[in-house]
Amino acid sequence: MRCIFVLDILNGAVVHALRGERKRYRPIAEFSRIVSTSEPVALLRTLRPREIYVADLNLLTGQGDNLEAIGEISKWSKAMADIGISCLADLGRLPPSVTAVLGTETASLSLIKEAAAKLIRRGSRAVVSIDMKKGRLLASDPVLANIEPIDILKILNHLDLEAVILLDLDRVGASAGLDKPFLKAAADASENPLILGGGISDEDDLAALEDMGFAGALVATAVHSGRIPLSRVQ
Repeated sequence: MRCIFVLDILNGAVVHALRGERKRYRPIAEFSRIVSTSEPVALLRTLRPREIYVADLNLLTGQGDNLEAIGEISKWSKAMADIGISCLADLGRLPPSVTAVLGTETASLSLIKEAAAKLIRRGSRAVVSIDMKKGRLLASDPVLANIEPIDILKILNHLDLEAVILLDLDRVGASAGLDKPFLKAAADASENPLILGGGISDEDDLAALEDMGFAGALVATAVHSGRIPLSRVQ
C-alpha cells in the first residue's frame, strides 16, 4: 500500500487543508504535532517521506504559483503534483521528474485523454484525480459534470494511467473515515490502480483500503496528528 504524503502549498507555505474550504487553510505548523515549520523543503528534510503529492493552491485558484518550490521539493522525494492543468501546454510547467496530476476540477475529458497519450509517448504516465464535493464531481468540463464518478472510472479504464485518485474534498483534513460502499464499487469498476484522498483517519482505514484493492492513499492530517505513524510515509 502506497502511503503518499500530501503537501498543500499556498503562498509558499504548507497549509492544513480542511474540507476544501481554502479560505480557512492555516500554516501546517499551527496544527502539526510532528513539525514546527511550514516551509516545504525544511518540512521534507525533517520528515523525509518516500512519496509526495503536491497541490499548488495558488495555481488552482488563479493566484500565482509555487512552481519553484515544486522543483525543489522534487529533489527530495518522488513527487506528483496538481497544478490546475487546463491545457496541454501546462504539462511543460512541471519538471520532468514530477508526475502530472490531471484533476477534473480544471481538466476536460478531452484534455485528459490527449495529455495521457502525450505522456505515454514521452515514456511516462499521468495520474488523473476525480475531484468530488458533496457527492458530486467538481468539473469545469460540462461533459464531465454530467457523469457519475463510477462511470468516469470506467471511461478511464481505456487510458494507460499510473493511477486514479478519488479525491473527496469534503473529507480532506477531517479524518472522517471511509465511505466503504462507494469505495468498494469504485474498486470493482476501475482497472487502473486507485488511490484515495480524503478521510483516512488511522491505520485501520489503510488496511481496509488495501483489502478493497486500493493501491494507495494520500495522507497528511492523520500523520500530523499522530494517528498514522510517520514510518508509514517514510
